[in-house]
Amino acid sequence: MSTSAASYRSVTIQAAGAALAGRFYRATAAASSEPILLCSATGVTQGFYTAFAEWLAAKGYSVLTFDYRGIGESLSERHVKFSAARKQDWGQLDMPAALDCLLAETGASHAHLIGHSAGGQLFGLMPNHAKIRSVLAVASSTGYVGGLRAPTRWAARALLSLFIPISCAVLGYAPSKIIGWGEDLPRGVALQWSRWCLRPGYVENDFGAAIKTHYYREVAAPIVAIHAADDPIATSANVADLLRLFPRATKRSQQIEPAEFGLQSIGHIDIFRRRCAAAWPKLLPAGFGIPYPRT
Repeated sequence: MSTSAASYRSVTIQAAGAALAGRFYRATAAASSEPILLCSATGVTQGFYTAFAEWLAAKGYSVLTFDYRGIGESLSERHVKFSAARKQDWGQLDMPAALDCLLAETGASHAHLIGHSAGGQLFGLMPNHAKIRSVLAVASSTGYVGGLRAPTRWAARALLSLFIPISCAVLGYAPSKIIGWGEDLPRGVALQWSRWCLRPGYVENDFGAAIKTHYYREVAAPIVAIHAADDPIATSANVADLLRLFPRATKRSQQIEPAEFGLQSIGHIDIFRRRCAAAWPKLLPAGFGIPYPRT
């Protein structure tokens, strides 16, 4: 572990088959609850969440962010095309290791999970899911292309059906940066993501195939799914498609309007930008509106 001059301390998270780069933000106010594991969206690096993590720390929550294998500071290969990462590895291997690291750092027995898009989709793959006190899934849905709003639906279909398969076949990876869809993605991540989004159910499409073991039907932590009314990807239909994968959990879906926070737009990504800070109180575990049993 090394000390950063920033508001966080850099940590190395030892996951199966990979060393992940993480950032630990210790609560700067009296701890008000269990710590928070903040899990990123696909192709979004942890630095994007710095302002939000700092804000959470000031509210009394210790926070851990991290980059998934094959992404950002966790890309250990000399180029993304050499990464063997799959999308499922993020949920099966990386998120569980990050959770254990956070609990070791804080001495807590449980943590809240705030997942942005993919981060709120994949926690059903975590074998240590029982250590999660609550889940806030922000802009998280199956991303099923048929449930997207136009014109994003048309662009996404071209991305998933043509751009990703062709670029992976020719280049060995998906050069997402050049089209403004986040970081370049390892071949295995991109192809799995593409396959999941082209049919309803997302990760469910690989149950019994690439994914031999999962915990979606066992997760009991209460889940709140928040999505913006102007999000073209996490639509109400796609959010419901994701939540049905968690039959045991207490679930609540909430659509928020940008105007209620004095904002013109939020969309799929921007709620974590500083300009949307007026909406951040909605993302505090204490404000989810579900009573959390303490063990």
